Amino acid sequence: MKTHVKLILASALSVPAASVFACASCGCTLNSDWGSQGLSSTEGWSLDVRYDTLNQNELRRGTGTISSADAANVQNTALNQAAEVEKYTNNQYLTTTLDYNQGQSWGVSVAIPYINRSHSTLGTGSPDGVTPGSGAYDSQGSGLGDVRVIGRYYGFAAGNNFGLQLGLKLPTGSNTQHANDGVTQVDPGLQLGTGTTDAIVGVYYFDNLNQDWDYFTQAQYQAALDKASFFDGTSYRPGDSVNVTAGVRYHGFATFTPTLQLNVRNVQTDSGTGADTFSTGGTLVYLTPGVVLPLSPTDALHTDLQLPIYQNVNGVQLAPTSIFSVGLRFSF
Repeated sequence: MKTHVKLILASALSVPAASVFACASCGCTLNSDWGSQGLSSTEGWSLDVRYDTLNQNELRRGTGTISSADAANVQNTALNQAAEVEKYTNNQYLTTTLDYNQGQSWGVSVAIPYINRSHSTLGTGSPDGVTPGSGAYDSQGSGLGDVRVIGRYYGFAAGNNFGLQLGLKLPTGSNTQHANDGVTQVDPGLQLGTGTTDAIVGVYYFDNLNQDWDYFTQAQYQAALDKASFFDGTSYRPGDSVNVTAGVRYHGFATFTPTLQLNVRNVQTDSGTGADTFSTGGTLVYLTPGVVLPLSPTDALHTDLQLPIYQNVNGVQLAPTSIFSVGLRFSF
């Protein structure tokens, strides 16, 4: 049964979702790349469908919260004007990942996200953090996000417990969305796609602690290889990001497997003439309990809840108070 649960868990944690999201504070930092978990080396295909929801409704500055009234008085030092005061950004993601594992030394996965995002901002120059200022808008967008293709090679050691990852994030998501007024361009960091092709490089390691416990670690770096151009002639490049994860799993229960992750994400400030170079980037740390429930020898239900334990954002940004993920995994 323990072997069965291990195989199910490895299949269930397969969506490489950490970098399909645009901004520092709205990124899901969960490590769910099954190839780096170290629990399944069986040759074959797997399909994972995962739903993530996060509502960014808490204004933060630095490491603390800030009221909208106080945020309206913050000076954007990059533009020498009042900072933008956002109201909320509600994100929902449905990510489908197809994975193939060769079983001896390599594997590859393709993650295809569908995004539904609503956003509201007071713009800049709000006198009280309630009244709309310049550039205020509401928006609603949904559609295909940026697809990620990642290969892994783990044929370095007999235990196959050390591996390298190399991949691309492709500019498949739209970056031409306008607000509900049909005129205002949605901020680059809130578009369905970044408009850039990004390189992804990662390394991972896993091992057993004892019969019932094992652990895994992963570090992944992502950087845009180009800049996106917009219809108004401005450019945008998302900030480089680093995601580091350490996790443990307990296999002592026959019917479910609890997991615990520590997820750290650092994102640099966006750049380009159309980018927000004041209120982007930062460092996020999440503690993530989760559980996997086997439904059959090849299928499983998996859930995770990311809880922030440290958030340090640049400028003034919205951040979520939690991120919930649930998915179904099928191996064949």
